[in-house]
Amino acid sequence: MNHLSTTACLPLSTFTFREQMAHAGSSGEFSRIMIQLALAGKLIARELRKAGFNQMLGSTGALNVQGEEVQKLDERANDIFLEVFEHQGLVSTLVSEEMEKPFHIKEADGKGKYAVFLDPLDGSSNTDVNAPLGSIFSIHRLPPEGFSGNDEVLRKKGTDQVAAGYFLYGPSVILVYTCGNGVFQFLLDQNVGDFFLTSAAIQIPQKGSIYSANEGNQGKWFPETRNFLHFLQEVEPQSGRPYSGRYSGCLVADVHRILIKGGLYFYPAEIKKPEGKLRLMYEAAPLAFVIEQAGGLGSSGLERIKDVVPKTLHQRVPLWIGSRDDIVLAETFQRSASQT
Repeated sequence: MNHLSTTACLPLSTFTFREQMAHAGSSGEFSRIMIQLALAGKLIARELRKAGFNQMLGSTGALNVQGEEVQKLDERANDIFLEVFEHQGLVSTLVSEEMEKPFHIKEADGKGKYAVFLDPLDGSSNTDVNAPLGSIFSIHRLPPEGFSGNDEVLRKKGTDQVAAGYFLYGPSVILVYTCGNGVFQFLLDQNVGDFFLTSAAIQIPQKGSIYSANEGNQGKWFPETRNFLHFLQEVEPQSGRPYSGRYSGCLVADVHRILIKGGLYFYPAEIKKPEGKLRLMYEAAPLAFVIEQAGGLGSSGLERIKDVVPKTLHQRVPLWIGSRDDIVLAETFQRSASQT
């Protein structure tokens, strides 16, 4: 990770504006969208701090489009993102894990150039135990005619992303993003109420010594995935094994650890769910964009995540993501099974 000297502690708005102005023909649009996303992150962080006092812990009793139990904070985080984009003209469409259909922002009719994909509150099962949480976002450019209600316009590959990133709500609130020219990290100063740049040109180690996976699911995995897990756990000092297992139940927190420390995260295909669990467009693809900009890889096990063409807005996909050498090795296990 490169800790800055000349640009350290720049506020997010100043930094993104300078970055855009450094590129000929830049309109400043990305900076305006990031300011709105940052506002949502700050508001969600505030809600999390007060959740225990405001009776916001626990479930709503409803299920979302994924068939998953909706936590009260899931619903509130989704509402916050809708609210912060309601009165601006750049983003006309929001696609969220918590909504079956895309949300069209009426005030952006005829002028909204972008769609934002969201996992408003990742790891929401952690809310009742004060464990890490996150939010994931991905920005796509819309065609000139905008979004007319045809989902096909929104179903784009990860390679088409304009920008992507995440918020991590932990002991501190962190914003990490990329717009295709490196990975930047910002820290929220609660006293000032703004995000400040702390790291740029972040690079993931080429190889790590950590794996992150829900090992309780291994009975559901294909044999090649269990074989790979056992390989990581074998004692072989010359190759850097065994790897240490780290898993928090929050995708953002686990991937952020891998980004900084190296290693790999995997939520693989299962025998009864070969399509995987994580959503392609607002979980896997944006995180793969970040990790690949830092020098790592994001894979389905058989192909690059960013090359997967989505068939639906809420499509699921297996995810293997992390240090380049570790993901290449994981792919050899997955591909060897597909070739037999």
